[in-house]
Amino acid sequence: MSENPSSFPNRRKVMAGMAAAGVVLTAPSQVNSAPKEKSEARSKMQKTYVLVHGAWHGGWCWRDVAKPLLDAGHMVFTPSLSGLAERKHLVSPEIGLETHITDIISLIEYYDLQDIILMGHSYGGMVITGVADSMKERISHIVYLDAALPENGDTMISQGPRRNAEAIKETEVGLRALAPDGIAMQAFPPEILGIAQSHPSYSWVAEKLTPHPLKTWLDPIKLLDGGSHGLNRTFIHCNRPALPNSRFQWHAEQVQQDESWQYHALATGHDAMITAPQELFQLLT
Repeated sequence: MSENPSSFPNRRKVMAGMAAAGVVLTAPSQVNSAPKEKSEARSKMQKTYVLVHGAWHGGWCWRDVAKPLLDAGHMVFTPSLSGLAERKHLVSPEIGLETHITDIISLIEYYDLQDIILMGHSYGGMVITGVADSMKERISHIVYLDAALPENGDTMISQGPRRNAEAIKETEVGLRALAPDGIAMQAFPPEILGIAQSHPSYSWVAEKLTPHPLKTWLDPIKLLDGGSHGLNRTFIHCNRPALPNSRFQWHAEQVQQDESWQYHALATGHDAMITAPQELFQLLT
């Protein structure tokens, strides 16, 4: 990718809100100990990444992607969306798609981030599309990692190839069955997400996944400025194995026919940030 270098926000402001915003930042001692000319060179090359997780996940899932980005001198934000991971205590019937879009918009505004590489995984594609619709001028590149690609008025379950109302209703009934309390859907086991039981991170992922607010999947997205249209865009499809019964394969086929997109395939499961972090890091840089 050929993004413009980002400016470094006020360090005190960034460090003061690290925990709340889910930001991981290169240690100040490492920066200050570098020779002046090397520090200036790194500043010119430094990029700002905002990584948005998918359903049932949290900022924790980017651990093995964030570390090499940090080691390379970049700034990385890995927020957890409202009602998930360490913010699971906030789950409520009111948390919807707009809540999660606002989570990311607020982070970007609070830290005055510019020239962002914004990436969303799976359901996170809904979120980053809404963010892009509101603040295109702050985004240098938007990346969809095996993710939803909604048009105006789509929900998480209607985005993708057009289906009739009856088929969409059947999907909704299935989702509601995952949320017997009517609030949050229980998580799928990691193997459904492409993480084999033999994978060293299987137990870690199984322990970290939390119920996902149901309303976020049923709310239609409101796009007043074309979503991500007009931005530098990349779609990364995880195809070995592909996520069962998803519409990401269809999205992959569509973007390959559109010259406004860059496209990559990763021979790994849906949770590439866990099963192929190094390959994903290389694509991002």
